[in-house]
Amino acid sequence: MKLHPQEESPKPTLYLICGLPGAGKTTFAKKLEQSKQALRLSPDEWIAPLLANTADKAELDRLRTPVEALQWEVALRVLRLGVNVILEWGFWAREERDGYRQKAEALGFHVETLYLKVSLEELSTRLSKRNANIPPGTFTVTQEQINLWSSWFEEPMVNEPVTYIE
Repeated sequence: MKLHPQEESPKPTLYLICGLPGAGKTTFAKKLEQSKQALRLSPDEWIAPLLANTADKAELDRLRTPVEALQWEVALRVLRLGVNVILEWGFWAREERDGYRQKAEALGFHVETLYLKVSLEELSTRLSKRNANIPPGTFTVTQEQINLWSSWFEEPMVNEPVTYIE
């Protein structure tokens, strides 16, 4: 009996969602999750249930690195199973975007970086509305924080492999 080789399935895709708080990353990622049949991983949604006090910024910051490390391990396992993955981490630094893209591509996965470009003025307006009625899995972001974080954010450059979502 001769076995027929199975058709090679397309490589799964790792989606890196780039943008500041208030840019619409979660809303966009939830739509992408459905349209691409992907596992969406958001650190805030994992951290929020662990916090006794969601206003505890020090504990929130402390938990982010280990939660993202766990999510990366989950992402790799799921990609190896042939399922698309969305990392909704913000990816504020080019080095971080490049690093995750290179790691995933080295393992044979397709990578798409999607940048939600929103002006600082619009971010401030959106965050003001969100802060008035905090959705589950999100945190209050002050104007001072968004001003500081926007100064840290490295906007993707023209030569970076990024799709702009406006």
